[in-house]
Formats: sequence, structure tokens, C-alpha cells
Amino acid sequence: MSECGSKGCGCAAVAMPSPKPSAVDAALPQVRYRIENMDCPTEEALIRDKLGKVPGVGSLEFNLVQRTLGVSYQLASLRPIEEALSAIGMRAVRMDEEAAQQSTVLSIQQMDCPTEEALIRGKLAGVPGVANLEFNLVQRSLQVGHTPDAFPHVLAALKSLGFDAEVLTASAPLAGEAQAPARTNWWPLVVSGVAAMLAEVVYWLNGGNHWAVVALALVAILTGGLTTYKKGWIALRNRNLNMNALMSIAVTGAMLIGHWPEAAMVMVLFALAEVIEAKSLDRARNAIRGLMDLAPDTALVQQADGSWAEMNAKTVPVCSRVRVKPGERIALDGKVVEGRSTVNQAPITGESLPVDKAEGDPVFAGTINGEGSLEFRVTAAASASTLARIIHAVEAAQGSRAPTQRFVDQFARLYTPIVFAVALVIAFLPPLVFGQPWLDWIYKALVLLVIACPCALVISTPVTIVSGLAATARRGILIKGGVYLEEGRNLKWLALDKTGTITHGKPAQTDFAAWGNTDPDASRLLAASLAARSDHPVSLAVARAAVNDGLAPRDVADFAALPGRGVRGSIDGQTYHLGNHRLVEELGMCSPTLESRVSALESEGKTVVMLIGQDGVRALFAVADTVKDSSRQAIAELHSLGIKAIMLTGDNPHTATAIASQVGIDRSRGNLLPEDKLREVEQLSADGKTGMVGDGINDAPALARADIGFAMGAAGTDTAIETADVALMDDDLRKLPTFVRLSRATASILKQNIALALGIKAVFLILTFTGQATMWMAVFADMGASLLVVGNGLRLLRR
Repeated sequence: MSECGSKGCGCAAVAMPSPKPSAVDAALPQVRYRIENMDCPTEEALIRDKLGKVPGVGSLEFNLVQRTLGVSYQLASLRPIEEALSAIGMRAVRMDEEAAQQSTVLSIQQMDCPTEEALIRGKLAGVPGVANLEFNLVQRSLQVGHTPDAFPHVLAALKSLGFDAEVLTASAPLAGEAQAPARTNWWPLVVSGVAAMLAEVVYWLNGGNHWAVVALALVAILTGGLTTYKKGWIALRNRNLNMNALMSIAVTGAMLIGHWPEAAMVMVLFALAEVIEAKSLDRARNAIRGLMDLAPDTALVQQADGSWAEMNAKTVPVCSRVRVKPGERIALDGKVVEGRSTVNQAPITGESLPVDKAEGDPVFAGTINGEGSLEFRVTAAASASTLARIIHAVEAAQGSRAPTQRFVDQFARLYTPIVFAVALVIAFLPPLVFGQPWLDWIYKALVLLVIACPCALVISTPVTIVSGLAATARRGILIKGGVYLEEGRNLKWLALDKTGTITHGKPAQTDFAAWGNTDPDASRLLAASLAARSDHPVSLAVARAAVNDGLAPRDVADFAALPGRGVRGSIDGQTYHLGNHRLVEELGMCSPTLESRVSALESEGKTVVMLIGQDGVRALFAVADTVKDSSRQAIAELHSLGIKAIMLTGDNPHTATAIASQVGIDRSRGNLLPEDKLREVEQLSADGKTGMVGDGINDAPALARADIGFAMGAAGTDTAIETADVALMDDDLRKLPTFVRLSRATASILKQNIALALGIKAVFLILTFTGQATMWMAVFADMGASLLVVGNGLRLLRR
């Protein structure tokens, strides 16, 4: 965002009028561009001035609300217009090409830290047709949105920066694919280190500079620092003051003022620290790679002739029959068709105990079969398995900027040029104004240049966030972005659905009573016929009880679900309703006697539904659900973390109160429709950060409105994984306090890293002004700080 946009000048909300095109301009062809970083009249004036100097450009039509620009032109090619826009940093995409936008994922193995990211971002911002960039430093990948004809220019721009980019895919990265870390060539570094130490020894023995000192220093710098010089020159050529540019200037300056041994040692330490930092970052990469390695590469698949053969898991078609032996990892998602066993689902759901599997049960790629043999029918390709979606979601979350990371990035963009400017003042002002020795103050300025790089500060946030995301994924908690990982620590309220969330979601019919002078068996049959058409747990309990007693449901015509109330249908030409107390009242069929009977059942924590015919209520059915033991423990842990809970349910208030008291929930609300749940969440959000826990579909409005939406039991559910902010891969509510604890640990480590990085910088700034800091000390401290914050961030993987 531009400076004026970031300051909230308010102009982005106003469409500024453009001059009316002349009759000549009206006859010219026009092209329209979408410019995402055109926020207010500051950019408009800049664009108008730049394009006004391009021969052949006619009128300009600006729409700042839609961020679009219309250009009338009399040119053989649009390239001059697009080059002019790129020259002033405007990311312009032709709207007629926007629909044809492509997204290409590139693997860039030399892209290790934010230094390279900033360089690439600055370079590609000036390439016409590039719409957006999504960096993943942990996976060393870059996703580029571009027009079809822009891609060669993207590759050329990367090549000019010294990066070799390999195309992974034309859309999105294939989950489960990863590249091994590049091997380190150690011998130049060893030669450089030995030469630098010999230069120090010769300098000490000779009592000063000597031709051998200069020669050894040059050997050290050339063998260990050529890559740094090359990267530094590229950065300077692109007007980017990154670490390589600053280090190149500092080392060159040290040589020019005669500090040969120190220049050599600084370059060696910098090269060594870069290698160690890259190795440390590989640990974060391995956290994701460990998820990828969960699923085996091959599967035992039944062939057309009935025989069994090993196949590459990526090539196994959906609906194939796969056999998994005892103790083996399952390669693909599927549904069991033969055999019984227990499966360790901890890699996917985080469940500590194995789960029994029999015919009809789902199995997931990456899980471990127990002592029995299973055969299952494949339900998803390897690239679309639950494990693959988890990996893809974690990778996508890495690309999004968490609040702390955005702050750090903005701070770094200001910090480096400011320190660089201070270094220039230090180098020239004291000698020119106060007559101080030139060499002493130039040396201090060179030390400041080493300190000017914010690498330790910038790298601390993505490593910590990625470690937190990987740590939660290992526990069956899938977080869709760093922003939710950070916000989790601020939760004040958690709103929870009842059925399937707090309770098991498999209620059973406990009571039945015919009402009035109706036939009990006929009423049960009618109710079961309506209930069998519904997927609500209460209806299913009524239908299941009838089937168990040998009653076969009848055909239902004109069936309709009544959200929050019940169902309606026609049987033998008569219309019947099966629903709750709210529905009975709306139909005007309630009476004091019925109220009393319903209240008595509801006071016992039971849910009551009634069969209603044209002549009134015909029967009552009471259904009860059981509370999960894990729910009680989860609520207790949330209370210990200072988080309050409220239950929002469509069931009656008596049932809600009874269940809430069993679990220890602070408040409960019953008889709620989806819009009522939304309203409750809105009210809670006024008191602080609020989370909503539901199944990801029925509670969609409340989940969307909450600050963080939690989907329960998301394993194998495409919708929940795709739409939830946080997906709990099983139905264990104890994952909620685990999420909060990890969120707080992540926030704590982020603060520690920022304080550590800034504290070391501050100390060396003071030491520089007092004349006690040397260049090799500064580079050692700077890169040492980078290693410290990386190591500190990786602690989350061990929690």
C-alpha cells in the first residue's frame, strides 16, 4: 500500500473525476488497467504526470474506488504505457487479460531469507503484467500471478538477480512435493577462513600491514566473499540496501582504509554465519517435509485380473482397491471394504489412542494400520487426500503475513535506510565540521553499515510462525494463517454448538407418549417416516428407534426442512409436521397441559419433538444426548486460561441449561436459529475476541462472523478444511486449550525475538559511538542474533 493509503487519508473511498475526453480522444481505442497499489490522488497525480509525457497517450480516466485506469491511445503497442507505469512502481494488469491471469509457482533454491525476498519483490514490481507475489521462504517457493506474455520477463528479471528459478506447476504447488536442501560447498569457506587467520597472525607478528597480509586478506575475501560481492552488486544496481550490499560496502571500505585483516575476517564470519543460518532454517523446512513423508510412496493395488501389484501412490486412480498389511502406513484416503483393524490416526487427527476400523469406516493417508489387514476403496487421489490438503493449507498459511510480521517488515524498510543515512553523517560530518580524523570516523561508519541490516529481526517472525503452524498441525489442529495463530492468545469468549461439539452427537430416543386419542403405533410410524428423511441427530434417533422395533418408514411427498424448527411432509395425502416446541407454537397447537409435559421432560435435559397433524399434536418423543468426557476437561482448561464459554443451540433452553451445567459452561442460549447464533456472536465480540466452534456448515454465519471460526471433526471434510480459520481434525474439544497455549507461546517467542534482535542492535549502536565496537564483532553479533532468533523460534516444534 502507498504511504497515503497506509495513513488512512480517506481518499481511497472517493472516485476522483477525470477530465471529459475530447472528440478526438473519444475516437481513439482505449485500454483499461487494474492497478492494485493506486489508492488516492497522490498516485493519480504521479500516473498522470508520467503518462502525460508518453507520445501517443490521449485522455486518462481514473476510478480510485475500483482502482482502475482507462487510457486512450494512438500507439502501435501498449508497451510504452505499461513500461511507464512500471517505472513508477504501479502494478498494472490489463482488465481484458485479467480473466486470463495465470499463477505459476517457482522453486528458487537460493532464496533463503528476507534479504532475497525484498530484492525479488522490488525487481518484479517493475515487470509489466505481474499482478501479485506470494513468497514461502521455508519452502523456497514463489507464486507469481501474471499475464501469459509476462512470464518470460519474470524469468529474465530473476535471472538478472542471479536466481535460477524452476517451474513447479502452473497453478498451485502439489502438496507433498518438496526439494531436498542444497549441499554446501565447504572448501572455499575453509580456504577463506585459514587465509583470514593467517592474515591476522602475520599482521600481529609484523606489527602492522605487510604485503603478505594484503595477499592473504585478498585470498580470504575472494574465496569466501565473491558470492557476497556478486549479490551486493546486484542489490546496489537495483537500488536495494540489503545485507549483501551493506557488507560489500563495509568490506571494501575497510580495505580502502587499510584494515585488511579485519576486512578478511568480517567476510569469513559473514559467509560462515550465512551457511549456519541456512542450515538452521532447514530445520523449519524439515518440519513441513516431515508431514510430507508421512504417506508412503507406493500402495498395494488390485489389478484388473484380480492380482495385486505395487504402484506409485500418485498414480493410483480413485475407486481402486488397496490392501494395507498390519503395521504399514496407509498411502491414500479411502473407505474400508473388507477387514477389521485399529488405526493410529495421530498424524492426521492428533488422537492419542488407535481407532477401530471396520467395513464402511474412512481411513486417511499417513495413518498407521494396527494388527489387522484392511482393504479399502480409494476415495481421493494422492494430491487431494486429507494429508495433502493439510500440507497445502499449512504452506498457504506460511505465505500470509501475520500482524507482527507485517509490523516487522514495515519497520525494517525504514530502519535500514535511516541507519545508512546516519552512517554517512558519521563518516563525513565530524571530519568536515569538527576536524576529527577521517579514518577513525569512516571506520565507525563502516561498523554502522554492518549493524544496519535487520536480517535477524525480519527472519525471526516467519520462522516462529512456521514452527507454530507445524507444531499445531502435528497435534491435529490446522490453522489457516499466522494471523489466527497470533489472535488465539487474545480470545475472551468461545461460543460452542451443542450437538456433536459438546455432546457425542448421537442421541437416543428415551421417551415416547401418544397424545390425545391417537393410535401409538400409527403415530410412531408417521414420525419415523418424516424423521428418516432428515439428517438432524434428533430425527435420526427417532427413526432409528422405530426401525429397531420393526417399523418400516413410509414414502413422504413434498418433504421440506424447517431450519431451527423441524420438518414437514405429506403422507397419504395428509400433511404432518415433526418439530420442536417453537414449531408447535407457530402452528398454534400448544396447550397448558402439553406445555407442562414438555417442560417436565426438558428439565431432565432431554430434547422433545412432537408429531403434529391437522388435528393437533399426536405424539411426543424425548431424545437425550450424552456429554463427552473430553468436553468437561476442555471447558475446565479454558477457564484456567481465562476464557469463558457459552453454548448456542437450537435445542430448548431447559436442555441447554442441563447440558451446560454438566460441562461447566458459563452461559447457555437455547431455541436459536442460525441468525440468532450470529447475533449472539456479534454481541460477544463487543466484549473482546470471540471464537465460534461448530461443524463448519450449519453454523456458517456465526463461524464467519467470529474473530476465529473453529470447525470440528474436519478430517476428510473438504468444506471444513477449506472454509474454517482453524480446523480441529477430530471431535476432541481439548484441542481448543492446546491451540490457545500454543498461540500464547508463539506470541511470547515473537516478543522475545524482536527484543533480542533490537537489543543487540541497540547495544552495538552505543558501542560504535563510544569507539569500542569493531567490524568483526558487529558482523559476529548480527549473524549471531539471526541464529539465536531462529533457534528460539524452532523451540515451538519441541513443545
